Amino acid sequence: MKISIAEAAKRMGKSMPFVRIGLQRGLLPFGEAFKTDEKNTRYNYHINAAKFEKYMRGEL
Repeated sequence: MKISIAEAAKRMGKSMPFVRIGLQRGLLPFGEAFKTDEKNTRYNYHINAAKFEKYMRGEL
């Protein structure tokens, strides 16, 4: 199961750009950002629900 960027941001008390950039830079351990192609700067995001819950509990 996955969580949306909007839901993660709301639960963390952060902005959606904060979550997107954190995933793009590999700073948030609960998900990943994937470039849509090499020439593009667009990303797709995946946030793993189980890892997100562990992160929110301070276990990750």
